[in-house]
Amino acid sequence: MPQDVPSPIDLRQMADAREWEAQAEHRPGRDEILSRFVDEAVRWAGQCSRILELGSGPGFLAQRLLTQIPDAQYVALDFSSAMHVLAGERLAAFGDRVTFAERSFKTETWTEGLPSPDIVVTNQAVHELRHKSYAEHLHRQVHGILKEGGIYLVSDHFCGDGGLNNDELFMTKAEQFEALSNAGFSGVERLLTSGSLALHLARTR
Repeated sequence: MPQDVPSPIDLRQMADAREWEAQAEHRPGRDEILSRFVDEAVRWAGQCSRILELGSGPGFLAQRLLTQIPDAQYVALDFSSAMHVLAGERLAAFGDRVTFAERSFKTETWTEGLPSPDIVVTNQAVHELRHKSYAEHLHRQVHGILKEGGIYLVSDHFCGDGGLNNDELFMTKAEQFEALSNAGFSGVERLLTSGSLALHLARTR
């Protein structure tokens, strides 16, 4: 088994969660990535689409998607109750269109009881598996829950030129592509690189 890379912060603690929330909006490339998430989700969404977000954090992406896809039902999944508190404040206007699921996608059972989504999104969260070698298994779990014809939008930091340096925690862009392809997805494509983030689209057929 690989050695997990320790995190310098504990996002289950409210102080750390608030600090992350305050800093995240100003990180290079993030706004461009979030805008492309919305563009792609709107393009693929149908009426009453079910959207699942992994590592939903304080609700930045959820707010944009729920605003632009008015009939969407949204499951925000995060291991941090503190993040859910922050997201609950940000998403209060969307009422019962949002369901909060407090669970870790590092577990084998995180998919249990969740409705099968049409769209799965995750931004800047895959590396919270704490080692890049776990990513392919996570993608396989997503493939198993996603509806036929559904899409998976995955953005995370990459390692290498223009990206970050930790090659245990972060995949290269090529490794990100390969992990999705090996998990059974088809039509995998890199949509955008912005700052140290790369956004990929994968389909179930």
